[in-house]
This record gives sequence, C-alpha cells and structure tokens, in this order.
Amino acid sequence: MRPEASVILLTTLTGAGQGLFLALFVAQVLALSGLVAPRPDAGFDVAGSAIALVLCGAGLVASFFHLGRPERAWRAIAQWRTSWLSREVIVLPAFMGAVFAWGVAQWLGWPPTASAAPGSGAIGPAAAIGPATVIGLLGALLALALFVCTAMIYACLPFLREWHSPLTLLNFTLLGCASGFTLAAALASRAAPDLTGLLTAVALAFTLLGLASRGASLARNARLKPKSTLQTAIGIRHPRIVQTSMGFQAGSFNTHEFFHGRPPGTLRWVKWAFLAAAFVLPAALLAAAMAAPSTPLLALAFAVQMAGLVAERWFFFAEANHPQNLYYSAVA
Repeated sequence: MRPEASVILLTTLTGAGQGLFLALFVAQVLALSGLVAPRPDAGFDVAGSAIALVLCGAGLVASFFHLGRPERAWRAIAQWRTSWLSREVIVLPAFMGAVFAWGVAQWLGWPPTASAAPGSGAIGPAAAIGPATVIGLLGALLALALFVCTAMIYACLPFLREWHSPLTLLNFTLLGCASGFTLAAALASRAAPDLTGLLTAVALAFTLLGLASRGASLARNARLKPKSTLQTAIGIRHPRIVQTSMGFQAGSFNTHEFFHGRPPGTLRWVKWAFLAAAFVLPAALLAAAMAAPSTPLLALAFAVQMAGLVAERWFFFAEANHPQNLYYSAVA
C-alpha cells in the first residue's frame, strides 16, 4: 500500500496524545490511592492536557489533507454502525473534549473526590468520586476506545493479511502508550520530579513490550504465503505466466494507491531504522534516565522515539501487499 503522510501523522500524533493523557490520569489515580505523593499544584496536569490536545489537534488537521473533499468530512460519521473509520471520527473529538474538560477542571482546582478539598492529600477508598475524576475516567475510556477504532480500520480488512491480526490493535495501543508515557516522563522531570522515576519505568516497559509485539508482527508477516497466484488471479492455468505490460501507458488509481513505489531495499533499511529509533535507542535512553534522571535525556528519548514511530507507521502501510498487485506485477 502507499503510505500517506497525513495518515502517518494522524496515527502517530494522536497515539502520543492518548498515551500522554493516560499517563496523566494514571498518575492522578495513584496519588488519590496514596501510592505516590499528591502534587501541590495542578501545573503538570494542565500542561500535559494542553500538550495532549495539541498533539491530537495536529493529527486531526493532518488527516484533512488525506480527503479529496474536506468540506464533506462531517459525512464520515454517517456509517458509524458498520465503519470503524466513522467511529474514529466520532471518538476522536469526544476524547479531545474530555481532555479539555479534565484540563480545565485541574486548572480550576476541582477536587478529584467529593469529600476532598484541593491540597488535602490522599483519600480513602470510601470517599465519593468527584466530577474531575469522572471526567478523567471518561477520557481514559475514550482514549482506549480510540486506539481500538484506529487500529480496527486496518485490522478488519481480511484481504490485507499483514494488517488482519490482533497484533495490529496491540501494536497501536502499546506504541501510543510508549510515546505518551515517555513524553509524560520528560514533562514530569520539570513539573513533577517525584513522578519522573515511575513514569520513566512505565515508559520503558511499554517500549520493550512494543518491541516484542512489533517484532512478533514482523515475524508473522514474514511467514505469510499468498493465498492467490498469478494463475488464479487472471484465471489462466499455464504454469509460467510473465506480465510484460500493465496494459496502459499512464498510471491509474490502482497503481497509485496500492503501490508504495519503493524498491525492496528501501523497506529493509526502514525496518531496521524504525526498530532502532522507536525501541532500542529510546529504551537505552530511558534506562539511562532511570539511573540518573535528566530532562535532556528524556526529551531526546521522546524525539527519537517519535521519529522512529513515523518510520514504523510508514513501514506498516508499505508492507501491506494488496491482492491486486498480483495482476499489476509489472509495476510493483
């Protein structure tokens, strides 16, 4: 398939925004449970919410460049009963709305529980949940739902066998959480130092889990054998068929949209590049930051990881082999 820059940016930027918000909400829940010290102010949560919104907003804006008629984008919600794309179009703005509301609640100092006042510290399990926590829980559920909707757009296509696997959903979720928690750790090193070690450790865990999951999908896809052959594709039983022309001089929708147009060598070096940049190097930087907390190290880990995830998403699209390529093999 042909990788589209707009879709690559949409999935990587929104994934990082979702992961960042999940990190913020998990940190708050841990503080409410008394497992970490409560923060004296809401600066970390407010700044993190704003950055999550910027990431999701940038991804949403980028997605419009993929549309032939952007003014009709609102019609995408019409098929929400059967289309994962329609569901994504609904869930993404809802998630952004929840993040905005949660950030405003933190900025206004709303207590996370009905029985706690701002700055009162950890609460007991019997305390009533306040509106800020309800909004955060809703945002967390929408973040997870958005991971499902985005991944299922690709995983639900049985004819694209590289995508049609539960590993697609697992990879989208783990990689989004890895980048989001890495960014949260970098922000915490400035705004909430007591959370830096925890968030760094979780980011490292998600990065390693993402490496294992993405490695499993690469190994699976390498073993895939085509269900069709050139003979079955065109209905001719001759044992040796060679296509010398695609039948026309100019390109077509099929040849533009279902070919990435790069030689096999490009895919090989992109694969090793994204494995290094998205997983190996960030893991090393995160491990170093755990030993000696450092904002520059964590910021570098996030920057390298995002670059690697852009390459990973490019490879994700380019690796998918549409069955129609059997017929258009002369231009593959």
